[in-house]
Amino acid sequence: NNYQSIHTAVVGPEGKTLEVQIRTWDMDRHAELGVAAHWLYKEGGKSADRAFEQKIAWLRQLLDWKEEESNAGDFIDRFKSEVFQDRVYVFTPKGEVIDLPQGATALDFAYHIHTDIGHRCRGAKVEGRIVPLTYELKNGQQVEVLTSKHPAPSRDWLNPHLGYLKTSRARAKVRTWFKQQDQHQNEVDGRQIVERELKRLGVSDVPLEKLAAHFSLPHVSELLVAVGRSDISTSQIAAALHQFERPAETAAPPESAAVSAPRHREGGDIHIRGVGNLLTSMARCCRPAPGDPIVGFITRGHGVSIHRSDCPNILNLVSDLRPRLIEVEWAGREQNTYPVEIEIEAIDRQGLLRDVGSLLANEKINVLAASTSTDRKTNTARMVITVEIANTDQLSRVLSRITQLPNVLEARRHV
Repeated sequence: NNYQSIHTAVVGPEGKTLEVQIRTWDMDRHAELGVAAHWLYKEGGKSADRAFEQKIAWLRQLLDWKEEESNAGDFIDRFKSEVFQDRVYVFTPKGEVIDLPQGATALDFAYHIHTDIGHRCRGAKVEGRIVPLTYELKNGQQVEVLTSKHPAPSRDWLNPHLGYLKTSRARAKVRTWFKQQDQHQNEVDGRQIVERELKRLGVSDVPLEKLAAHFSLPHVSELLVAVGRSDISTSQIAAALHQFERPAETAAPPESAAVSAPRHREGGDIHIRGVGNLLTSMARCCRPAPGDPIVGFITRGHGVSIHRSDCPNILNLVSDLRPRLIEVEWAGREQNTYPVEIEIEAIDRQGLLRDVGSLLANEKINVLAASTSTDRKTNTARMVITVEIANTDQLSRVLSRITQLPNVLEARRHV
């Protein structure tokens, strides 16, 4: 096979034996790369040698990816998202160079080093300074991973709005970890996640059976398990709620006398059944947004007032006024925005209101009103902010980002 090398062994200090292999550069290429080394040398010398090694490393990485992904679709998505983009090069504390996609975070770095290190990651240091796991790495930085004894990935790591993980390789490892956990625990976790998301969005009357059917799952338990192991994200739940434009059948009380007639499309964003050319307005008591189940109430001289189906004023409506309820639905147009009140609870600190305002400005969300109050005994702040929202999906994304601000305890839709 044309292998060429001079081998010898010598005895060094303290009687230690040392093996020595002596080769020319050309002989070494033959030994390490085989017959392709001669062609490689002729084509480009050392620069071609490095390029060839990079291509081999890249092909090996593709094979690793294929082993980690459970289906071909995920593999293709990962290939497109990570191969066709710029790279960032950072160092381990030992000086090893790590190649990551541009925008990769400190948590991506941990998972690149080793799956177990990623699972046990609890923090990171960049250039000796502690940074959050969402910190985006820059070329030339030295990164050190801080770990705990036991693996404990967070489901928040899979939320794309929170920015923990940039690389699909790391996300696949986190998803695999949750899939391997106990199925019953996944169902319990999934129920908590769904209930928390519905509460945060201010939605209380969506049957989970309907939500399961939306994801082509026959049983609610399968939906909860899928959410619990992060196969279905909170953003997907919010998007599904946005598609439920018609009011739920169980939203109105049994004695409700809603008018039923053929649908007539109006020029605005609301369909009114059986009535045309009526003025509509959004009720200020519950502030419905696109995607919420809604019902109309015919007022005296002010057209139809649009309420959420679970609005207390509708649910507690006296029987004499129930004949003035009318079925309405969203027209499916999303270009308009609607006022929605969000409530934020946080440990009081300087700059809290500024940070919330900056976040909303970055999301291009207009603020209509804001009020704050502080409990000096508990040092907690409560903020109620009226913002213009296009749909429940956007609302979910904004609430997720607000909860990531320092000192914020909870962000939810104000009911």
